[in-house]
Formats: sequence, C-alpha cells, structure tokens
Amino acid sequence: MPARWIVVPSKEDTMRFVITAGRGEGPSDSERPLDEAMLVAYMRFNEEMHRAGILVASEGLNPAASGARVVASGGTRRVLDGPFAESKELVGGFYVVDVDSLDEAIAWALRCPVGMGTDDVLDVRPLTGASDIPPEVMRIIREAAPTWSASMEAERGRGAGG
Repeated sequence: MPARWIVVPSKEDTMRFVITAGRGEGPSDSERPLDEAMLVAYMRFNEEMHRAGILVASEGLNPAASGARVVASGGTRRVLDGPFAESKELVGGFYVVDVDSLDEAIAWALRCPVGMGTDDVLDVRPLTGASDIPPEVMRIIREAAPTWSASMEAERGRGAGG
C-alpha cells in the first residue's frame, strides 16, 4: 500500500509535516571538525520547537555507508549495501512537527540552523492524515491492521500530546 495512505495522529485541526535535512554541496559531517556553536544552535532550535509544543520527533540519520537499501523490482527484492554513489542526496535527519499550516511549517524550517553538512537543503512535506484517506481505503486498513488502526485512531482522538 502506498505510503500516502498511512494514518498519522494529529492534534485537533492541525497538520503534521516532516522537515527533512538533506546534504548540500561541501564536506560531510565526518570530514569537518565539530562546530560546538553550531551544535548549540541546533539544540536551542530543538528546545524552542519543543517548548512551542510542535515538535513530535527529531532524529539524525547515520551515514548511508552503514545502512542498506532494499530494492523491489518485478516482484523480486534485493539488498544493496552502502555506500551509495549519490550520498549527497540522502536525508541526514528530520523533524516531525504538528502545526496549523504549511506556512507555519515553512516558517519553522526557515529558522533552522544550517551549516553542518547534512542540513543545507530542507524539504517540508505534509504527512498523511486520516481525512486524506478515502473511506474505502480506511475500511481496508481497519480490516488488514485492526489493532494498529485502532491505536492510531485512539491516539488521534486524544491529540498528539497523549
């Protein structure tokens, strides 16, 4: 089933967005010394979003060299080990925020510190909410994954804060 049909809980009348931090041009994190001031700026940004009540999740991703890619083609799956040639296009980390609009998500992205090598390109994309899913698809989801879908609907009913 396509990812656009996955249910994500959200506070009443808000939307969730993922802000991905992709690597731009220049040396990677492992190729440059730690910039303590930059790290502090990131942590303060995280703290600011947390205090604003909009930060759902924030994680960095380890380099592609230590990961793998599963490729499905013609009904066959195969595993490709890193490193990957186009590593500059891989996501280095992400934020999931629960805000009122795309404009608000963009406003937060514009405040994000940049300069650690994996954060030079920020993409802001909406996550799928229950209202985005056609009723016939929701029926299939409930039948195929009854406990998961019930927990997501219960969480959505309580709001993202639990």
